[in-house]
Amino acid sequence: MKTGSRGRGKDSRRYPRWPMLGVGAIILKRDRILMAQRGKEPLKGWWSLPGGALETGELLRDGLCREVREETGLEVRPIGVLEIFERIMRDARGAAEYHYVLIDYVCKIVGGELRAGDDVSRVEWVKHKDLSSLQITEGTLAVIEKGFRQRKKQENQFGRE
Repeated sequence: MKTGSRGRGKDSRRYPRWPMLGVGAIILKRDRILMAQRGKEPLKGWWSLPGGALETGELLRDGLCREVREETGLEVRPIGVLEIFERIMRDARGAAEYHYVLIDYVCKIVGGELRAGDDVSRVEWVKHKDLSSLQITEGTLAVIEKGFRQRKKQENQFGRE
């Protein structure tokens, strides 16, 4: 195996040869969204959506459900894709230290009990109006806002569940 910036181990996320695929969950409850505080690098301590990296051979929806269960203790049912975007984090030299393609799904809770689990230090229901007080990973707030707008549009069109 090569060493250096691209040879940090088969499972390393730093300096990847190819972008990594990640999945995230938009889980809304009234005026709140479920947020997870990252417990590991990159971005340890920052808040994001529950989710993580897809494993080879794993279907997107299965990976999403697994990641949400591992991080939050909740069982979810994905409703549909809300957003697809990239997160590229560069080092001081400008090299892509991390590169993710992220697929965020709107999800509905179908079981489980909320608790912080694998890779997160905390999980919390955060009021929409309080999101600006959190240190949120880049691009995530725009996706969350889109989720709230989409839900409001559906409620206006079809009524509240």
